[in-house]
Formats: sequence, C-alpha cells, structure tokens
Amino acid sequence: MVLLETRVAPEWVDYNGHMNDAEYARVFSLAVEALMDGIGLDEKGRTQHGLTIYTLETHLCYRREAHEGQLLAVDITLLDRDAKRLHVFFSMRDDQGEQLATSEQMLMGIDRQRGRSAAFPEPVTEAIAALPWAKPDAWPAVAGRRIGIPRGVRSVATSLVAR
Repeated sequence: MVLLETRVAPEWVDYNGHMNDAEYARVFSLAVEALMDGIGLDEKGRTQHGLTIYTLETHLCYRREAHEGQLLAVDITLLDRDAKRLHVFFSMRDDQGEQLATSEQMLMGIDRQRGRSAAFPEPVTEAIAALPWAKPDAWPAVAGRRIGIPRGVRSVATSLVAR
C-alpha cells in the first residue's frame, strides 16, 4: 500500500551528490502524516477525536542512494498494534521498485488536550484494521533487529577502513 509519492527536492541533496540522511527521515515523517490522513486522523479527525499520533521510536536503514528529482514511493506494513500503539514498517522505493531505505517505527495515539497516551477511537481502529499486515512468517528481514557491531566477522566498515 503506497502511502506517499514524492521526488527528491534539490535542497535535499548534500555535498556527496545524493539525498542527505536527514531527508530520508523527513520523507518517512511525511509518510506518517499520510498514514494519519488515511486512518482518519487528518486535521478534521484530530480535532473531532482530540487525538494525534506521536512517534516514540524509529529505526532507519539506508539501502541505496537517492538523487535529485528521483521518484520516491513509501509503502507501509503493519507489524503489530494494540489499543494505543502501532508498530509499522515503511519501505521507500524508487520508480523501478528498488528499495532505497526502510523505517521501522513505534507510533502512539496521544490525547491532544492531556498530552498523554490514549486509545484510538473506533473509526480509526477500523481504518487501522484495513492496513496491510505482515504475515508472522513474512516479516521484513530488517524489522526488529538490533544495531551493533558484529564480532568475529569482518564488517563492511572494517573493510573500508582497512583500505
């Protein structure tokens, strides 16, 4: 399910000639906004329900470079949910379907007046249920992994430094 399509803006390109790492985060943030719109938490829905979504945690993985003017399409897979939270996996692809980056995120419903966590209202819960779910045996390979330096295996970073 494609949530967002955009193109790499000239101001997103850094001194290396590709999209700056911070701009990948921007695109995934725009995807969260598109998700909110899609589940009924657009501006009208946020006012009506008194609820918004905050990002609690994100794990962004860079796979390929994106360049000025390049098409970016972000899709979503729901990994898990409860009454207040969504565990989502976004994948950014180019117009050839090549994966450029992924962002695994934990999102939470927040009562706008109290500034505290709150359950999603029924219409939003129904819209969430319609999102594409990851099948238990088909989770994205990078979802749920921890970050760390592998020991006992020559890493890519070690190979680059050794040159």
